[in-house]
Amino acid sequence: MSRQVVFSSQEDTLAGLLLLPEGPAVPRPALLVTGAWFTIKEQMPLRYAREMADRGYAVLVFDFRGFGESGGALRQRETPALKIEDVRAAAAFLKRQPEVDQARVGALGVCASAGYVVQAAVETADLRAVAVVAPWFQDRAIVEAVYGGADGVRALRQVGAQARAEQAERGAQQFVPAASLDDRRALMFGAPYYTEPQRGQIPAWRNEADPAFWPDWLDFDSLSAAPRLRQPFALVHSEAAAVPQGAHAFFDQVRAPKRELWLEQVSQFDFYDDERAVRAACDLAAAHFSEWL
Repeated sequence: MSRQVVFSSQEDTLAGLLLLPEGPAVPRPALLVTGAWFTIKEQMPLRYAREMADRGYAVLVFDFRGFGESGGALRQRETPALKIEDVRAAAAFLKRQPEVDQARVGALGVCASAGYVVQAAVETADLRAVAVVAPWFQDRAIVEAVYGGADGVRALRQVGAQARAEQAERGAQQFVPAASLDDRRALMFGAPYYTEPQRGQIPAWRNEADPAFWPDWLDFDSLSAAPRLRQPFALVHSEAAAVPQGAHAFFDQVRAPKRELWLEQVSQFDFYDDERAVRAACDLAAAHFSEWL
């Protein structure tokens, strides 16, 4: 069973879906589930939400501001600070639902949003436990390693600055493809999942990105949350997925109770919808949340 919900984050209205497991209508432990950058709730968040609802949790998925069905003046712009605030708003909203035991709310973040979830957990007591799947954790050194060194990062900052200048001059955002198999302007050129209609290329998803996001993204240090995290923490990743060095560094710095699972030969994109990978990740997450929520 599920129902559509709306709630506020600062001045914007966010659209969500609350999934409820079968069984008696009693307050339950609950999770919010978030996905990769530039995605909407109907992509990998809903895939994981259904798995966790089947395991007995009330689960909230939602569109961040500027994406999907949610409000927000700036569309398709990945802004970490705003997404962290949206996670905090979602956690507070979830606690207020009659189907939810407000003392037993956690979060599961996939890919880029793992960084938003852990930072939100540092900032609010509403989240009592955290799990991340295929997390993209970065600091300055990882950013430079991924994006072509100091020169590559400098070039991307210039792309973002130019996009912001053009938008200020024209009074409108400019967009490039988020993913493409033939347009090299795309952020994720040649990427699977997003370019496959049977996977992430769903009609509800807007395949566009505002390149003005680059300075905010490049400055986002998600690794810095690790030593400050007090909630029990679980991590699922693979050496074959994105930035495993960030996951190792984050896990090593966590001082809270923690557990990890490393799967063999699972790509970043397969973590989004591959049956084996998703089930293994959700099994570990369920064991974690069962202990701490």
